[in-house]
Amino acid sequence: MTVRRIRVRGQVQGVGFRPFVWRLARRMGLRGRVLNDAEGVLICVAGPGLDRFEASIRAEAPGLARIDAVESEGFDFDPPAAFEIVASQGQGAETGVTPDAATCSACLAEIRDPGDRRFGYAFANCTCCGPRFTILEALPYDRAQTTMSAFDLCPDCGAEYADPGDRRFHAQPVACPDCGPRPWLEAGGRELPGDPLALAAEKLARGEVLAIKGLGGFHLCVDACQPQAVALLRRRKRRPGKPLALMGDAEMIARHASVSEAEWDLLRDPAAPIVLLEKAGEALPEAVAPGLDRLGWMLPHTPLHHLLIDATGRPLVMTSGNLSGEPQASGNDEARQKLSGYADAFLMHDRGIVRRLDDSVERIAAPGAMVLRRGRGRVPGTLLLPDGFGDAPRVVGYGGQMKAAICLVKNGRALLGHHLGDLDAALSWEAFLQADRDYAGLFDFRPDRIACDLHPDFSASRHAAARAAAVGVPLTPVQHHHAHLAACLGDNLWPLDGGKVAGIVLDGLGLGPDGTLWGGEVLLGDYHGFDRRFWLRPAPLIGGDRAQAEPWRNALARLDQAGLGEWADRLFPEAPLGLGRQAARAGINAPLSSSAGRLFDAVAACLGICPMGQSYEGEAAMRLEAIACRAPDTGGGFGFSHEGPVIDPAPIWAELFELRSKGAPAQALARQFHAGLARAFAGAARGLVESGQARAVALSGGCFQNALLLELVLRELGDLPVLIHRKIPANDGGLAFGQALVAAAKAVP
Repeated sequence: MTVRRIRVRGQVQGVGFRPFVWRLARRMGLRGRVLNDAEGVLICVAGPGLDRFEASIRAEAPGLARIDAVESEGFDFDPPAAFEIVASQGQGAETGVTPDAATCSACLAEIRDPGDRRFGYAFANCTCCGPRFTILEALPYDRAQTTMSAFDLCPDCGAEYADPGDRRFHAQPVACPDCGPRPWLEAGGRELPGDPLALAAEKLARGEVLAIKGLGGFHLCVDACQPQAVALLRRRKRRPGKPLALMGDAEMIARHASVSEAEWDLLRDPAAPIVLLEKAGEALPEAVAPGLDRLGWMLPHTPLHHLLIDATGRPLVMTSGNLSGEPQASGNDEARQKLSGYADAFLMHDRGIVRRLDDSVERIAAPGAMVLRRGRGRVPGTLLLPDGFGDAPRVVGYGGQMKAAICLVKNGRALLGHHLGDLDAALSWEAFLQADRDYAGLFDFRPDRIACDLHPDFSASRHAAARAAAVGVPLTPVQHHHAHLAACLGDNLWPLDGGKVAGIVLDGLGLGPDGTLWGGEVLLGDYHGFDRRFWLRPAPLIGGDRAQAEPWRNALARLDQAGLGEWADRLFPEAPLGLGRQAARAGINAPLSSSAGRLFDAVAACLGICPMGQSYEGEAAMRLEAIACRAPDTGGGFGFSHEGPVIDPAPIWAELFELRSKGAPAQALARQFHAGLARAFAGAARGLVESGQARAVALSGGCFQNALLLELVLRELGDLPVLIHRKIPANDGGLAFGQALVAAAKAVP
């Protein structure tokens, strides 16, 4: 009799993998056992046809599973009379933890079936769906290690949980109305009698604001079809322009957006991310996303959200329930304390949230799907490291100051954590420290090396230095744009010895090794290092950080630089131009920067797009992209000059104002700018490839979240090999991943 021990590694716990193996073994007439342990799933099996059994494990695995490896060996084993599932063994964290997953079709059918015992139940789930990471307190993933330990199973749920043939076998959050969490609606500090979903729908219909507890925290919600409700939410939250996310069923989304097949696939992914979709069909209030051509839509991802959408019959605004600059509220008492000034009522429940997770944000661009923000549904999914990193030490990368995230590298994989926000905010900093402790404890992680941004004054950099000193390991500061480049390489599994690439890195800014602020570069490099070959002509950031909030400052600097200051006088008569010019000349609080992001702001200001102030980060650039997408594709583009390594935008201003004076629409000028910028940087990178210095082109930095810019650069690069971001954000949310790879590369033999 053939006997084997089979080890399955990957995302294989909490996805119904053991009952799947049990059913497969019984179908094939095999004997043995299967269990969860610290390294994944362990199978001891005896009988004929074990090669076919191993092949079927890969071919037929559950939908939420991700198999990284199937390892087998001969084994001295006295099998039981049949195939069994046995209890989990050991502690540790070598296996992947499953992200939270959107409600599956089987559970959705049950909550809509009047004859089912879970009809109308807001917390139905099974091994194919439901909360995972947000309720997990420790590994291995068993009910006792989750916030569901507070709920004792009723006999019916207990029978399902114990039956290997049931899809709820060892589904840790399994529950029903008799034994599980319950929802309620409260207002004025008291619970309201009646059906909480029906009551919530009534309040939304009246134009009220609700705070709704979901998987990773609270959302603030209004009826998206009521302009006055949207305005009320914006007024209360003091959020005048930042786009608001939307939730609706498929029919609602199709009524208000143009959705491609690829976008439908992304919407229906188990992660259920927010997907940016082009406005089309019936218009929603402009206040949902002022000045933009796309709306962020998501499908309902829990039974509670499905039932609420069913009860309202309307698309709903679902924006993060937080105070400005803070992470979203996740606890009931916290929500009552912080959101009472925003919300008229609270749709609560009593299932605890261990860690708050923002919704993931994604889009489909010309090359395919791109992650803009990693959160619910994507975290803590791990990423395979490129060839050559198999012997890499354990590294933690601490990212940057904005769009903070933490990345752990261990055993040939990387775990890029969830979006933490701007670390200047005190509570975001607390969330960062909590995430550092949380990930280290949950994944049994102790670093051999620590990586951070080159800027020593970033909160994350100071933390990295202190941590490296405390645990006695090397600290690797990584230049901001090198980290962007490495993140793009790693996202594309570019081998450690794959050779150098030409990296076009366009973003806001990052400290360069020369002490100046970079932001528009073509780098020639790899994981090991880089040379800065081309860059945007630097211009002063008048007012320092205020230049990021007030686009006129960047327009003034660029127009004066081009000898066209009189146009700034005409365009911005209310701005303190004299003081700005004095600061620029004296170099007082006006550091030079090659920032491409600030160039976008300058062009936007000259076209009348929020010149005096942005209400949120990136508003000017996003609105500039939106109007550019409305213009016909003429194939032209403003001409940048190229002198040595410097790419100079000075010539574009005279061309822009000449065309504007002749009546050219702002949309056409915005597109001309995008096309000219794409041509200038793509041309510089192309030269490095065609000369044999680089093997490919990599595109990184927050500006490459701009789908139009990305499309135009790809067009200019033609048939050259090009690497783009897909699973790792191109913005600063991917920095920690790049930092970790650079630090790991320094230590790989």
